[in-house]
Amino acid sequence: MSAFHVSKLIITSQASATYPKFPPFSVFRKSLSFPHSVSQCQRKIATFVSSKSSEAGELPTAEDEWLSRLPDKNKPLYSHSLPCIEAWLRSLGFYQSREDRAVWLIEKPDWHAQLSLDVTDLYIRYLKSGPGNLERDVERRFSYALSREDIENAILGGP
Repeated sequence: MSAFHVSKLIITSQASATYPKFPPFSVFRKSLSFPHSVSQCQRKIATFVSSKSSEAGELPTAEDEWLSRLPDKNKPLYSHSLPCIEAWLRSLGFYQSREDRAVWLIEKPDWHAQLSLDVTDLYIRYLKSGPGNLERDVERRFSYALSREDIENAILGGP
């Protein structure tokens, strides 16, 4: 169950010209001088609301943003942007190859596979070197015209 976490941030800015203008936060500044009286400064309160629990203490990531932008699962894969496809693959457990950015790898308990995003099709190769008893690598090809749901079910179904 996720709870809403609300945190408040008080940003103080100088109202008097006698004090220098500093940005509200500075990574490099170790100490800030503040006016002695509250009447000499203006206070702005910003409220942030997050759907993650307060224990997690995490901010939404770019990955979460792209996952939230995924088209409906019944839409063809060609209607998805590349960042959405990459976020979707990561959510399934794939990780991107360092040598070739169009190649994604996954290691499941029963099988290992390599997925390739080609110009016209998506290829998945189940590797005989992984767990299981494959006699040889098994490769399947999926058109981007198939729905994301159909491709996901076929890929995760294994060899």
